[in-house]
Amino acid sequence: MRFHLKAVGKAGVVSMTVEAPGHSEARRIAEDQGLRVVSLHAERHWRALRLKQRETFNLVLFSQELTTLLNAGLPLIDALESLAEKENAPQARKTLSELVRLLYEGKSFSQALGQLSAVFPPLYVALVQSSEKTGAVGDALGRYVSYRQRMDEVRQKIVSASIYPMLLLVVGGGVVLFLMGYVVPRFSLVFEGLGSSLPWLSQILMSSGMFLHAHQGEFFGAFATVVVALAFLQRQPSFRRGLDRLIEKLPAVHQRIFMYELARFYRSLGILLQGGIPLVTAMGMVRNLLTVASRARLDQACERVREGQSLSTALELNHLVTPVSLRLLRAGEQSGNLGQMMERSADFYDEEISRWIEWFVRLFEPLLMTFIGLLIGVIVILMYIPIFELASSIH
Repeated sequence: MRFHLKAVGKAGVVSMTVEAPGHSEARRIAEDQGLRVVSLHAERHWRALRLKQRETFNLVLFSQELTTLLNAGLPLIDALESLAEKENAPQARKTLSELVRLLYEGKSFSQALGQLSAVFPPLYVALVQSSEKTGAVGDALGRYVSYRQRMDEVRQKIVSASIYPMLLLVVGGGVVLFLMGYVVPRFSLVFEGLGSSLPWLSQILMSSGMFLHAHQGEFFGAFATVVVALAFLQRQPSFRRGLDRLIEKLPAVHQRIFMYELARFYRSLGILLQGGIPLVTAMGMVRNLLTVASRARLDQACERVREGQSLSTALELNHLVTPVSLRLLRAGEQSGNLGQMMERSADFYDEEISRWIEWFVRLFEPLLMTFIGLLIGVIVILMYIPIFELASSIH
């Protein structure tokens, strides 16, 4: 959900747009940047969708190109002006021109990025802000590009693995609906005209087909209502908490989802720590990467860290580690490379998730094809059984 807010900071009153699940999370994002929120209101859903369609700013590509220009020795403003001049997309050019304008007004690069929070996430702004102190903005942008590429790699594997099963479900479901809603009712009319008795399984099939054919408007209306209701409910924190509790009752599924969640959390926290962001501040910035249930545990872990406990101990006591990541975190704390060890933990989780996705796809696709084939086969057989019986009675 998108929120518009006004806040007071070192640079005075600023207007921001942030993405957050709820009002409290939006307020927390602003406070993590050292701002005091004055006003906060949610954007209407239809307007958010329209704005989202217009946004075409490729943050990874922008970071790669800007890194190349900075490493070539161009000043920051000249590099941004060069990118704005060659940009063809109006929205992206407007964003770059706004950055240049803010820099000419005397703002730092991180302050300019912070005022365009609808495009540049807090993690990105924090990395740039910490790198400005050392003059290594190019290195920070390079780390962010690597971070996004690793995050997108796992996400793309999940999406790619789900395309074929979803296609099978759509095609198979369409065939079943066509048979039940169009073919079966016509067979039913033929058998009624013959006046012959049908086997009880065929009677159930014919009755189901006639019912679906007679109430197809209500059926599709109910289906659309369910889709809209789910789209609305998934935005509600209470619904997501209930869904989290339901998933926790499925150990195999919950373990993989939790591993994917930890991988994103560790990778984001690791890159912030390597960028010089204080630990507690970094933990607050990556809070929204976790589920609603895990956020409460992370808040407790933050309190333990503030009280002086180590990160590994705080996460262990709040069940946000696995045995492998716990050892890596403790090794990182002892060697002073905590951020690097968190990224290694994320790499380990990503490899585990990739192996599990590959195994699941190999198992699930044949099972799904078999199930759909059997379902269609049963429908066809039950339609033709009366014909076979009628033919045998004639003989």
